[in-house]
Amino acid sequence: MRASAAGADRSPSPAEPPRTVGADDIGDRPATPGQSAMDRSPPTSSDFDPVARAAGDPRVSAERDAQARETAEAVFRAESRRVFATLVRLLGDFDLAEDALADAFRAALEQWPRDGVPANPRAWLVSAGRFKAIDGIRRRARFVALDDVADEVEAIADESPARDPDAIEDDRLRLIFTCCHPALSPDAQVALTLREVCGLTTEEIARAFLSGAPTLAQRIVRAKAKIRDARIPYQVPAPAELSERLESVLRVIYLVFNEGYSASSGASLTRIDLSSEAIRVGRLLVELLPEPEAIGLLALMLLQESRRAARASPEGDLILLDEQDRSLWNRDQIAAGTALVKRALASRRFGPYALQAAIAAVHAEAPSAAATDWGEIVGLYDLLLGADPSPVIELNRAVAVAMRDGPAAGLALIDAILARGDLHDYRLAHAARADLCRRLGETAQARASYERALALTRQEPEQRFLERRLSELA
Repeated sequence: MRASAAGADRSPSPAEPPRTVGADDIGDRPATPGQSAMDRSPPTSSDFDPVARAAGDPRVSAERDAQARETAEAVFRAESRRVFATLVRLLGDFDLAEDALADAFRAALEQWPRDGVPANPRAWLVSAGRFKAIDGIRRRARFVALDDVADEVEAIADESPARDPDAIEDDRLRLIFTCCHPALSPDAQVALTLREVCGLTTEEIARAFLSGAPTLAQRIVRAKAKIRDARIPYQVPAPAELSERLESVLRVIYLVFNEGYSASSGASLTRIDLSSEAIRVGRLLVELLPEPEAIGLLALMLLQESRRAARASPEGDLILLDEQDRSLWNRDQIAAGTALVKRALASRRFGPYALQAAIAAVHAEAPSAAATDWGEIVGLYDLLLGADPSPVIELNRAVAVAMRDGPAAGLALIDAILARGDLHDYRLAHAARADLCRRLGETAQARASYERALALTRQEPEQRFLERRLSELA
Protein backbone atom coordinates (compact mmCIF):
# COMPACT_ATOMS: atom_id res chain seq x y z
CA MET A 1 0.00 0.00 0.00
CA ARG A 2 2.00 2.96 -1.24
CA ALA A 3 1.36 6.60 -0.55
CA SER A 4 2.84 9.89 -1.61
CA ALA A 5 3.38 12.78 0.74
CA ALA A 6 0.32 14.86 1.44
CA GLY A 7 -0.89 16.78 4.42
CA ALA A 8 -4.18 16.38 6.17
CA ASP A 9 -6.68 19.19 5.66
CA ARG A 10 -7.55 21.07 8.81
CA SER A 11 -11.03 22.91 8.85
CA PRO A 12 -18.56 26.41 16.35
CA SER A 13 -21.11 28.49 14.92
CA PRO A 14 -23.65 30.32 17.02
CA ALA A 15 -25.82 28.24 19.26
CA GLU A 16 -29.18 27.41 17.80
CA PRO A 17 -32.39 26.94 19.76
CA PRO A 18 -33.75 23.42 20.15
CA ARG A 19 -35.95 22.46 17.21
CA THR A 20 -39.11 20.47 17.64
CA VAL A 21 -39.98 17.38 15.72
CA GLY A 22 -42.15 18.11 12.72
CA ALA A 23 -44.21 15.88 10.49
CA ASP A 24 -41.28 15.36 8.15
CA ASP A 25 -39.10 14.29 11.05
CA ILE A 26 -41.23 11.67 12.78
CA GLY A 27 -44.66 11.47 11.24
CA ASP A 28 -46.11 13.71 13.96
CA ARG A 29 -49.70 14.88 13.62
CA PRO A 30 -50.30 18.54 12.70
CA ALA A 31 -52.22 20.66 15.16
CA THR A 32 -55.85 21.33 14.41
CA PRO A 33 -56.94 24.98 13.94
CA GLY A 34 -56.71 26.87 17.20
CA GLN A 35 -54.60 24.13 18.82
CA SER A 36 -50.98 24.77 19.76
CA ALA A 37 -48.25 22.16 19.59
CA MET A 38 -48.12 21.91 23.37
CA ASP A 39 -51.84 20.97 23.48
CA ARG A 40 -51.53 17.91 21.27
CA SER A 41 -51.88 14.52 22.89
CA PRO A 42 -49.11 11.91 22.63
CA PRO A 43 -49.29 9.78 19.48
CA THR A 44 -50.83 6.34 19.45
CA SER A 45 -49.84 3.47 17.26
CA SER A 46 -52.92 3.94 15.08
CA ASP A 47 -51.45 7.26 13.94
CA PHE A 48 -48.67 5.24 12.28
CA ASP A 49 -50.20 1.91 11.31
CA PRO A 50 -53.88 1.41 10.39
CA VAL A 51 -53.55 -2.30 11.07
CA ALA A 52 -52.68 -1.48 14.66
CA ARG A 53 -56.18 -0.12 15.28
CA ALA A 54 -57.39 -3.66 15.65
CA ALA A 55 -54.77 -4.36 18.30
CA GLY A 56 -56.85 -2.76 21.04
CA ASP A 57 -59.11 -5.80 21.04
CA PRO A 58 -59.04 -7.31 24.56
CA ARG A 59 -58.68 -10.74 22.94
CA VAL A 60 -55.14 -9.95 21.82
CA SER A 61 -53.16 -13.14 22.19
CA ALA A 62 -50.35 -13.66 24.65
CA GLU A 63 -48.10 -14.41 21.71
CA ARG A 64 -48.78 -11.00 20.15
CA ASP A 65 -48.18 -9.39 23.53
CA ALA A 66 -44.83 -11.12 23.86
CA GLN A 67 -43.85 -10.22 20.29
CA ALA A 68 -44.65 -6.55 20.89
CA ARG A 69 -42.56 -6.49 24.06
CA GLU A 70 -39.73 -8.26 22.27
CA THR A 71 -39.92 -5.69 19.48
CA ALA A 72 -39.81 -2.84 22.00
CA GLU A 73 -36.72 -4.34 23.62
CA ALA A 74 -35.06 -4.87 20.23
CA VAL A 75 -35.83 -1.29 19.22
CA PHE A 76 -34.30 -0.09 22.48
CA ARG A 77 -31.09 -1.99 21.80
CA ALA A 78 -30.86 -0.79 18.21
CA GLU A 79 -32.31 2.71 18.33
CA SER A 80 -32.08 4.11 21.86
CA ARG A 81 -28.99 6.23 21.22
CA ARG A 82 -30.47 7.64 18.00
CA VAL A 83 -33.71 8.49 19.81
CA PHE A 84 -31.70 10.02 22.63
CA ALA A 85 -29.66 12.14 20.22
CA THR A 86 -32.81 13.61 18.71
CA LEU A 87 -34.35 14.23 22.13
CA VAL A 88 -31.24 16.12 23.22
CA ARG A 89 -31.68 18.41 20.22
CA LEU A 90 -35.36 18.90 20.88
CA LEU A 91 -35.16 19.37 24.64
CA GLY A 92 -31.77 21.10 24.86
CA ASP A 93 -30.70 19.17 27.97
CA PHE A 94 -28.99 15.80 28.47
CA ASP A 95 -30.75 14.87 31.70
CA LEU A 96 -34.18 15.88 30.42
CA ALA A 97 -33.57 13.84 27.28
CA GLU A 98 -32.54 10.78 29.31
CA ASP A 99 -35.72 11.02 31.40
CA ALA A 100 -37.83 11.45 28.26
CA LEU A 101 -36.13 8.44 26.64
CA ALA A 102 -36.91 6.26 29.64
CA ASP A 103 -40.52 7.49 29.74
CA ALA A 104 -40.97 6.84 26.02
CA PHE A 105 -39.76 3.26 26.23
CA ARG A 106 -41.86 2.68 29.33
CA ALA A 107 -44.87 3.89 27.34
CA ALA A 108 -43.92 1.59 24.47
CA LEU A 109 -43.81 -1.43 26.77
CA GLU A 110 -47.27 -0.51 28.02
CA GLN A 111 -48.93 0.49 24.73
CA TRP A 112 -47.39 -1.63 21.98
CA PRO A 113 -48.60 -4.98 23.37
CA ARG A 114 -52.09 -3.46 23.60
CA ASP A 115 -52.27 -1.26 20.50
CA GLY A 116 -49.74 -2.87 18.20
CA VAL A 117 -46.25 -1.85 17.09
CA PRO A 118 -46.20 1.44 15.14
CA ALA A 119 -45.00 1.45 11.56
CA ASN A 120 -42.11 3.73 12.54
CA PRO A 121 -41.10 2.77 16.09
CA ARG A 122 -38.23 5.23 16.35
CA ALA A 123 -40.41 8.14 15.26
CA TRP A 124 -43.10 7.12 17.74
CA LEU A 125 -40.52 7.05 20.55
CA VAL A 126 -39.14 10.48 19.69
CA SER A 127 -42.60 12.02 19.63
CA ALA A 128 -43.69 10.22 22.80
CA GLY A 129 -40.53 11.34 24.57
CA ARG A 130 -41.13 14.95 23.60
CA PHE A 131 -44.69 14.87 24.86
CA LYS A 132 -43.60 13.17 28.09
CA ALA A 133 -41.09 15.99 28.62
CA ILE A 134 -43.78 18.63 28.04
CA ASP A 135 -46.08 16.84 30.48
CA GLY A 136 -43.29 16.81 33.04
CA ILE A 137 -42.77 20.54 32.65
CA ARG A 138 -46.51 21.14 33.09
CA ARG A 139 -46.53 19.04 36.26
CA ARG A 140 -43.77 21.22 37.68
CA ALA A 141 -45.76 24.36 36.85
CA ARG A 142 -47.32 24.54 40.30
CA PHE A 143 -43.87 25.03 41.85
CA VAL A 144 -42.41 27.64 39.48
CA ALA A 145 -43.48 30.85 37.79
CA LEU A 146 -45.92 30.30 34.93
CA ASP A 147 -43.86 32.51 32.64
CA ASP A 148 -40.85 30.23 33.19
CA VAL A 149 -42.92 27.18 32.34
CA ALA A 150 -44.31 28.80 29.19
CA ASP A 151 -40.80 29.75 28.07
CA GLU A 152 -39.53 26.22 28.67
CA VAL A 153 -42.39 24.61 26.77
CA GLU A 154 -42.12 27.05 23.88
CA ALA A 155 -38.40 26.28 23.61
CA ILE A 156 -39.37 22.68 22.98
CA ALA A 157 -42.44 23.25 20.84
CA ASP A 158 -41.31 25.92 18.39
CA GLU A 159 -39.59 25.07 15.16
CA SER A 160 -36.19 26.68 14.73
CA PRO A 161 -35.42 28.82 11.70
CA ALA A 162 -34.15 27.21 8.56
CA ARG A 163 -30.51 26.38 8.82
CA ASP A 164 -27.53 26.46 6.55
CA PRO A 165 -28.15 23.90 3.79
CA ASP A 166 -24.50 22.85 4.05
CA ALA A 167 -24.96 21.85 7.69
CA ILE A 168 -25.01 18.15 8.50
CA GLU A 169 -28.44 17.37 9.89
CA ASP A 170 -27.90 14.11 11.71
CA ASP A 171 -28.54 14.21 15.43
CA ARG A 172 -26.10 11.42 16.21
CA LEU A 173 -23.33 13.45 14.61
CA ARG A 174 -24.38 16.48 16.66
CA LEU A 175 -24.18 14.34 19.78
CA ILE A 176 -20.67 13.11 18.95
CA PHE A 177 -19.34 16.63 18.37
CA THR A 178 -20.98 17.92 21.55
CA CYS A 179 -19.53 15.14 23.70
CA CYS A 180 -16.09 15.80 22.19
CA HIS A 181 -16.24 19.59 22.48
CA PRO A 182 -12.78 21.09 23.23
CA ALA A 183 -14.22 23.03 26.19
CA LEU A 184 -14.45 19.69 28.01
CA SER A 185 -11.42 17.98 29.52
CA PRO A 186 -10.09 14.94 27.60
CA ASP A 187 -11.20 12.57 30.37
CA ALA A 188 -14.67 14.10 30.33
CA GLN A 189 -14.89 13.80 26.54
CA VAL A 190 -14.10 10.08 26.70
CA ALA A 191 -16.50 9.39 29.58
CA LEU A 192 -19.34 11.39 28.05
CA THR A 193 -18.88 9.78 24.63
CA LEU A 194 -19.01 6.28 26.11
CA ARG A 195 -22.07 7.17 28.20
CA GLU A 196 -24.15 9.16 25.74
CA VAL A 197 -23.02 8.05 22.28
CA CYS A 198 -22.25 4.39 23.05
CA GLY A 199 -24.84 3.94 25.77
CA LEU A 200 -22.52 2.24 28.27
CA THR A 201 -23.57 2.47 31.89
CA THR A 202 -21.51 4.42 34.40
CA GLU A 203 -20.52 1.14 36.04
CA GLU A 204 -19.36 -0.34 32.71
CA ILE A 205 -17.21 2.69 31.94
CA ALA A 206 -15.76 2.69 35.46
CA ARG A 207 -14.82 -0.99 35.19
CA ALA A 208 -13.25 -0.45 31.76
CA PHE A 209 -10.98 2.31 33.06
CA LEU A 210 -10.48 0.78 36.53
CA SER A 211 -12.08 3.80 38.14
CA GLY A 212 -14.63 4.08 40.90
CA ALA A 213 -18.20 4.44 39.68
CA PRO A 214 -18.92 7.49 41.90
CA THR A 215 -15.83 9.25 40.54
CA LEU A 216 -16.81 8.46 36.98
CA ALA A 217 -20.39 9.57 37.59
CA GLN A 218 -19.22 12.92 38.93
CA ARG A 219 -17.04 13.40 35.87
CA ILE A 220 -20.06 12.90 33.62
CA VAL A 221 -22.23 15.19 35.76
CA ARG A 222 -19.62 17.94 35.59
CA ALA A 223 -19.32 17.54 31.83
CA LYS A 224 -23.07 17.91 31.36
CA ALA A 225 -23.09 20.95 33.63
CA LYS A 226 -20.28 22.49 31.59
CA ILE A 227 -22.25 21.97 28.38
CA ARG A 228 -25.31 23.58 29.96
CA ASP A 229 -23.61 26.46 31.76
CA ALA A 230 -21.23 27.34 28.92
CA ARG A 231 -24.10 27.06 26.43
CA ILE A 232 -22.09 24.75 24.24
CA PRO A 233 -24.14 24.48 21.02
CA TYR A 234 -25.60 21.12 20.12
CA GLN A 235 -24.53 21.19 16.50
CA VAL A 236 -22.02 20.08 13.94
CA PRO A 237 -19.33 22.76 13.45
CA ALA A 238 -19.47 25.07 10.46
CA PRO A 239 -17.53 23.82 7.42
CA ALA A 240 -14.67 26.26 8.07
CA GLU A 241 -14.05 24.76 11.52
CA LEU A 242 -14.97 21.16 10.81
CA SER A 243 -11.46 19.80 10.28
CA GLU A 244 -10.13 21.21 13.55
CA ARG A 245 -13.11 19.92 15.54
CA LEU A 246 -13.01 16.57 13.75
CA GLU A 247 -9.50 16.02 15.11
CA SER A 248 -10.90 16.11 18.65
CA VAL A 249 -13.60 13.58 17.80
CA LEU A 250 -11.13 11.23 16.13
CA ARG A 251 -8.75 11.51 19.08
CA VAL A 252 -11.47 10.51 21.55
CA ILE A 253 -12.54 7.54 19.42
CA TYR A 254 -8.94 6.37 19.10
CA LEU A 255 -8.29 6.78 22.83
CA VAL A 256 -11.27 4.53 23.52
CA PHE A 257 -10.06 2.01 20.94
CA ASN A 258 -6.51 1.95 22.26
CA GLU A 259 -7.69 1.29 25.80
CA GLY A 260 -9.64 -1.66 24.43
CA TYR A 261 -6.91 -2.88 22.08
CA SER A 262 -4.14 -2.71 24.67
CA ALA A 263 -5.39 -2.00 28.17
CA SER A 264 -3.24 0.44 30.11
CA SER A 265 -3.49 -1.64 33.28
CA GLY A 266 -5.16 -4.64 34.82
CA ALA A 267 -5.27 -8.40 34.33
CA SER A 268 -6.43 -8.44 30.70
CA LEU A 269 -4.41 -7.60 27.61
CA THR A 270 -7.49 -6.30 25.80
CA ARG A 271 -11.00 -5.03 26.53
CA ILE A 272 -13.17 -5.99 23.61
CA ASP A 273 -16.14 -3.94 24.80
CA LEU A 274 -14.20 -0.71 24.39
CA SER A 275 -12.56 -1.51 21.07
CA SER A 276 -15.88 -2.72 19.66
CA GLU A 277 -17.63 0.47 20.74
CA ALA A 278 -14.88 2.61 19.21
CA ILE A 279 -15.21 0.75 15.90
CA ARG A 280 -19.00 1.13 16.01
CA VAL A 281 -18.73 4.90 16.52
CA GLY A 282 -16.03 5.03 13.85
CA ARG A 283 -18.38 3.35 11.38
CA LEU A 284 -21.11 5.79 12.30
CA LEU A 285 -18.79 8.75 11.79
CA VAL A 286 -17.72 7.51 8.35
CA GLU A 287 -21.36 6.94 7.40
CA LEU A 288 -22.31 10.46 8.43
CA LEU A 289 -19.11 12.36 7.63
CA PRO A 290 -16.88 10.46 5.17
CA GLU A 291 -13.81 12.63 5.58
CA PRO A 292 -10.47 10.97 4.65
CA GLU A 293 -9.12 10.96 8.22
CA ALA A 294 -12.35 9.47 9.61
CA ILE A 295 -12.04 6.77 6.95
CA GLY A 296 -8.37 6.33 7.84
CA LEU A 297 -9.12 5.92 11.54
CA LEU A 298 -11.78 3.29 10.88
CA ALA A 299 -9.34 1.44 8.63
CA LEU A 300 -6.65 1.58 11.30
CA MET A 301 -8.97 0.23 13.99
CA LEU A 302 -10.22 -2.62 11.80
CA LEU A 303 -6.71 -3.65 10.78
CA GLN A 304 -5.45 -3.62 14.34
CA GLU A 305 -8.54 -5.39 15.65
CA SER A 306 -8.09 -8.10 13.02
CA ARG A 307 -5.14 -9.49 15.03
CA ARG A 308 -6.99 -9.73 18.37
CA ALA A 309 -7.39 -13.52 18.39
CA ALA A 310 -3.66 -14.03 17.78
CA ARG A 311 -2.31 -11.47 20.26
CA ALA A 312 -2.71 -13.53 23.43
CA SER A 313 -2.30 -17.18 24.39
CA PRO A 314 -5.19 -19.17 25.89
CA GLU A 315 -3.66 -18.29 29.26
CA GLY A 316 -3.80 -14.58 28.43
CA ASP A 317 -0.08 -14.10 27.81
CA LEU A 318 1.19 -11.58 25.26
CA ILE A 319 2.25 -12.87 21.82
CA LEU A 320 4.44 -10.53 19.76
CA LEU A 321 3.57 -9.72 16.16
CA ASP A 322 6.31 -11.83 14.59
CA GLU A 323 5.24 -14.88 16.66
CA GLN A 324 1.51 -14.67 16.00
CA ASP A 325 -0.43 -17.37 14.16
CA ARG A 326 -1.59 -15.39 11.14
CA SER A 327 -4.26 -17.93 10.31
CA LEU A 328 -6.12 -16.51 13.32
CA TRP A 329 -6.20 -13.01 11.85
CA ASN A 330 -9.66 -11.86 10.81
CA ARG A 331 -9.52 -11.71 7.02
CA ASP A 332 -12.87 -9.93 6.68
CA GLN A 333 -11.64 -7.07 8.86
CA ILE A 334 -8.36 -6.97 6.93
CA ALA A 335 -10.21 -6.76 3.60
CA ALA A 336 -12.50 -4.02 4.88
CA GLY A 337 -9.62 -2.09 6.45
CA THR A 338 -7.44 -2.35 3.36
CA ALA A 339 -10.25 -1.09 1.12
CA LEU A 340 -10.76 1.88 3.44
CA VAL A 341 -7.03 2.67 3.38
CA LYS A 342 -7.06 2.80 -0.41
CA ARG A 343 -10.13 5.04 -0.30
CA ALA A 344 -8.52 7.45 2.16
CA LEU A 345 -5.18 7.63 0.30
CA ALA A 346 -6.94 8.15 -3.03
CA SER A 347 -8.44 11.37 -1.68
CA ARG A 348 -4.95 12.99 -1.55
CA ARG A 349 -6.15 14.71 1.68
CA PHE A 350 -5.11 12.00 4.07
CA GLY A 351 -3.33 12.56 7.36
CA PRO A 352 -1.81 10.64 10.29
CA TYR A 353 -4.61 8.11 10.78
CA ALA A 354 -4.65 7.07 7.13
CA LEU A 355 -0.85 6.72 7.13
CA GLN A 356 -0.91 4.59 10.28
CA ALA A 357 -3.59 2.48 8.65
CA ALA A 358 -1.39 2.09 5.56
CA ILE A 359 1.41 0.78 7.80
CA ALA A 360 -1.00 -1.66 9.46
CA ALA A 361 -2.11 -2.80 5.99
CA VAL A 362 1.47 -3.66 5.01
CA HIS A 363 1.69 -5.91 8.08
CA ALA A 364 -1.71 -7.44 7.34
CA GLU A 365 -0.85 -8.22 3.73
CA ALA A 366 2.44 -10.00 4.59
CA PRO A 367 1.97 -13.79 4.54
CA SER A 368 4.64 -14.15 7.24
CA ALA A 369 6.75 -11.96 9.49
CA ALA A 370 9.79 -12.64 7.32
CA ALA A 371 7.92 -11.46 4.22
CA THR A 372 7.07 -8.05 5.70
CA ASP A 373 8.16 -5.15 3.48
CA TRP A 374 10.07 -3.16 6.09
CA GLY A 375 11.39 -0.76 3.47
CA GLU A 376 7.85 0.33 2.62
CA ILE A 377 7.01 0.63 6.32
CA VAL A 378 10.01 2.89 6.94
CA GLY A 379 8.95 5.04 4.00
CA LEU A 380 5.44 5.37 5.39
CA TYR A 381 6.85 6.32 8.77
CA ASP A 382 8.87 9.04 7.05
CA LEU A 383 5.62 10.43 5.62
CA LEU A 384 3.94 10.09 9.01
CA LEU A 385 6.72 12.02 10.74
CA GLY A 386 6.25 14.80 8.25
CA ALA A 387 2.49 14.91 8.85
CA ASP A 388 2.53 14.41 12.62
CA PRO A 389 6.02 14.59 14.17
CA SER A 390 6.23 13.02 17.62
CA PRO A 391 8.74 11.01 19.69
CA VAL A 392 6.45 7.97 19.68
CA ILE A 393 6.35 7.92 15.88
CA GLU A 394 10.14 8.32 15.88
CA LEU A 395 10.34 5.29 18.16
CA ASN A 396 8.14 3.21 15.89
CA ARG A 397 10.22 4.24 12.90
CA ALA A 398 13.39 3.25 14.77
CA VAL A 399 11.99 -0.24 15.34
CA ALA A 400 11.15 -0.49 11.63
CA VAL A 401 14.69 0.65 10.74
CA ALA A 402 16.05 -2.05 13.05
CA MET A 403 14.04 -4.66 11.15
CA ARG A 404 15.25 -3.31 7.81
CA ASP A 405 18.88 -2.45 8.58
CA GLY A 406 19.68 -4.44 11.71
CA PRO A 407 19.38 -3.90 15.49
CA ALA A 408 22.41 -1.60 15.79
CA ALA A 409 20.87 0.96 13.44
CA GLY A 410 17.60 0.96 15.35
CA LEU A 411 19.33 1.13 18.75
CA ALA A 412 21.25 4.24 17.76
CA LEU A 413 17.99 5.99 16.88
CA ILE A 414 16.29 4.95 20.13
CA ASP A 415 19.25 6.07 22.22
CA ALA A 416 19.13 9.46 20.51
CA ILE A 417 15.44 9.83 21.39
CA LEU A 418 16.06 8.88 25.02
CA ALA A 419 19.11 11.15 25.23
CA ARG A 420 16.87 14.13 24.44
CA GLY A 421 14.76 13.28 27.46
CA ASP A 422 11.84 12.25 25.31
CA LEU A 423 9.97 9.07 26.28
CA HIS A 424 11.95 8.72 29.52
CA ASP A 425 8.84 7.33 31.25
CA TYR A 426 7.40 5.51 28.24
CA ARG A 427 7.54 1.78 28.90
CA LEU A 428 7.55 0.75 25.24
CA ALA A 429 10.67 2.81 24.51
CA HIS A 430 12.62 0.90 27.16
CA ALA A 431 11.12 -2.42 26.09
CA ALA A 432 12.15 -1.76 22.46
CA ARG A 433 15.66 -0.77 23.55
CA ALA A 434 15.91 -3.91 25.69
CA ASP A 435 14.94 -6.13 22.78
CA LEU A 436 17.54 -4.59 20.44
CA CYS A 437 20.23 -4.89 23.11
CA ARG A 438 19.26 -8.55 23.62
CA ARG A 439 19.55 -9.22 19.91
CA LEU A 440 23.00 -7.60 19.90
CA GLY A 441 24.14 -9.72 22.86
CA GLU A 442 24.45 -6.72 25.20
CA THR A 443 22.97 -8.58 28.16
CA ALA A 444 23.63 -6.04 30.91
CA GLN A 445 22.05 -3.18 28.99
CA ALA A 446 19.15 -5.40 27.95
CA ARG A 447 18.48 -6.32 31.59
CA ALA A 448 18.60 -2.69 32.69
CA SER A 449 16.13 -1.65 30.00
CA TYR A 450 13.80 -4.58 30.68
CA GLU A 451 13.79 -3.69 34.38
CA ARG A 452 13.00 -0.06 33.59
CA ALA A 453 10.15 -1.12 31.28
CA LEU A 454 8.81 -3.50 33.92
CA ALA A 455 8.79 -0.74 36.55
CA LEU A 456 6.64 1.40 34.23
CA THR A 457 4.20 -1.32 33.20
CA ARG A 458 0.81 -1.72 34.92
CA GLN A 459 -0.71 -4.35 32.65
CA GLU A 460 -0.27 -7.87 33.97
CA PRO A 461 0.26 -9.72 30.63
CA GLU A 462 3.01 -7.23 29.72
CA GLN A 463 4.54 -7.64 33.17
CA ARG A 464 4.67 -11.41 32.74
CA PHE A 465 6.23 -11.04 29.29
CA LEU A 466 8.98 -8.73 30.59
CA GLU A 467 9.63 -11.02 33.54
CA ARG A 468 10.09 -13.95 31.15
CA ARG A 469 12.54 -11.94 29.09
CA LEU A 470 14.52 -11.10 32.22
CA SER A 471 14.58 -14.72 33.32
CA GLU A 472 15.89 -15.74 29.90
CA LEU A 473 18.83 -13.35 30.37
CA ALA A 474 19.71 -14.69 33.83
